[in-house]
Amino acid sequence: MTEKKIDLEKFAAFCKTRGFVYASSEIYGGFSAVFDYGHYGTLLKDNIAKAWKKSMVQERDDVYALDSAIFMHPTAWVASGHVDSFDDPQVDCRNCQNRFRADHILEEFGINADKAPIDVINAELDALRHEDKIKCPVCGSKDITEAKRFSLMVKSNMGSPIDKLSEENVVYLRPETCGGIYLQYKNVVESLHPKLPFGIAQVGKAFRNEIVARQFIFRTREFEQMEMQYFLHPDVMKESYDSWKEYRWNWYLEYGIPAENIHWYKHEKLAHYASEAYDIEYNFTSLNGFKEVEGFHARGNYDLTQHAKFSGAKLEFFDDTRNEKFLPHIMETSAGLGRLFFMFLDNAYTEEEVNGETRIVLKLDKRLAPVKVAILPLMKKDGLADKAKDIVTMLRKNIEGIVEYDERGSIGKRYRRQDEIGTPICVTVDYDTMSDNTVTIRDRDTMEQVRVSIEDLLSKI
Repeated sequence: MTEKKIDLEKFAAFCKTRGFVYASSEIYGGFSAVFDYGHYGTLLKDNIAKAWKKSMVQERDDVYALDSAIFMHPTAWVASGHVDSFDDPQVDCRNCQNRFRADHILEEFGINADKAPIDVINAELDALRHEDKIKCPVCGSKDITEAKRFSLMVKSNMGSPIDKLSEENVVYLRPETCGGIYLQYKNVVESLHPKLPFGIAQVGKAFRNEIVARQFIFRTREFEQMEMQYFLHPDVMKESYDSWKEYRWNWYLEYGIPAENIHWYKHEKLAHYASEAYDIEYNFTSLNGFKEVEGFHARGNYDLTQHAKFSGAKLEFFDDTRNEKFLPHIMETSAGLGRLFFMFLDNAYTEEEVNGETRIVLKLDKRLAPVKVAILPLMKKDGLADKAKDIVTMLRKNIEGIVEYDERGSIGKRYRRQDEIGTPICVTVDYDTMSDNTVTIRDRDTMEQVRVSIEDLLSKI
């Protein structure tokens, strides 16, 4: 019997005990909605980012890589509209002092208030108050404030450490990574001389002062995005938009996400600069439903228009094939690296009955697995450990990815430990190895074992 279902609390505990994710500052009681990635979590996250970069940059001629700074000129965020309008509606409980997203409270009553004006949100809340339905989700008190806007921008400051945080020296930790792409668009054009359409892709940290960060690592205050901004002539927006949707959809299938577990969600309420917006949503078993993992937006030329206006820089592109100068429009694809990490673990987590016992195994795509091969000496004595370490050294020089050596506990417990971190192949060194130079290869998914010579081991792997 195979079972993939796992609740969120059990999932978080599994991630901690197996070295994937830890609560930040846990010895001090934790720090709300901030997490650290452990050894295996870091390796998995890096492999996901590597797979994304391979698909977005390495395998294409029309996308260029970038790694922009977290800090940018503060005016950039004024130009983009973030300083004035990047916020969420909040309500406070006067009794227990907890703070909540007003639109999330309305969602509980089937009211979609996403991007709604604050007066509309308050009208909906007042109607529910009149029906005596509004109460604090934590303490049950009905003493809830009206909604007000809460900025998601995280402020810091540059300059002398004795400077006060003021408008003269304020800087922002970027709330999304695409801002750096827009600011470097001009340099990319002038240094790399691309032809339209072309994209700029990057992976990087972003920060949001979320009112209520929840659902483990799904919504956090510090996170990583994988974004690509595709610059094009407006006449080809529809063609490019559809092409990128198909391209990214197939990437999920390629790395083992079943088609029945993802779907498209079309946004009916659009940002003022967008003409179309879709999300890929994944059916998280641990979150009991479909949630966004990647967004696709037809952004028009709003971003370049605003940055040209505020900076004074000339950002038009001269397209020699059209003999035309214009501000390119932008097709955006934006994925949360932490959310994809969550998705791949959620999809891979499997419990199986084996000989009357439960085996937990992560059936990750082998290219994403944190550890590619584990080398296990049957015993630490009689030269088995030394022989195993020689094989480790050989493999580390010849394969891409992590090769792990493990001599702790019985061989059965070591197999289970490797299953739980998703290691595709285990190689066991035993007493026969010392006489005939062969080892046992064990497959993670089937648990089948075959005997091969050490000289053929590399080709088999």
